[in-house]
Amino acid sequence: MPTPYTSQDTALLFVDPYNDFLSEGGKLWPLVREIAAENGLIENLRNVVAAARAARLPVFIVPHRRWRPGDFEDWDHPSPYQRASAEAQAFADSTWGGEWHPDFTPQAGDVIAKEHWGGSGFANTDLDLRLKQKRITQVIVIGLLANTCIETTSRFAAELGYHVTLVTDATAAFSRECMHSAHVLNGPTYAHAIVTTAELLASLKRSNSI
Repeated sequence: MPTPYTSQDTALLFVDPYNDFLSEGGKLWPLVREIAAENGLIENLRNVVAAARAARLPVFIVPHRRWRPGDFEDWDHPSPYQRASAEAQAFADSTWGGEWHPDFTPQAGDVIAKEHWGGSGFANTDLDLRLKQKRITQVIVIGLLANTCIETTSRFAAELGYHVTLVTDATAAFSRECMHSAHVLNGPTYAHAIVTTAELLASLKRSNSI
């Protein structure tokens, strides 16, 4: 049966809705543009966020660390992912690229979690605490990238005991191989539901009469 999603137990986690990822002119947009176009990413993100708000699901923004001068320079073991992010100065603080995509600016009542340094929105942040304070037991995870921050955040959520839903066309990656790995190979090992945007919207409508 389809999973019921209600405001009493479910939150939407929107990972890294930055201009650098989602806007023309963003530093990382050229790397995701092709997959984003195939998926209808931006429109799907708009639809998921709108449906979640209509169903009164709490919306959590799960932001990556905005690059600042000196990041990782004195670290013993920055990951290859962190090194590449620092080299690109991704989502640099106080720049347009580090601002929210205009369609996904947080609204009153949204929760903005502490910035995550690695792939997981939970590690070394307040995300778990903030979810538990709202008695959330289920999370719907959207945003970027499918095989990095989405997968790592979602895996961590499952390890913490949350019911996890992935939305395959409300994310993107740098290649089709990365998307296949995230949703076909790895996703079924931890996610409780793997759905399309259309399937999620139908479930939200059934659960909330919207």
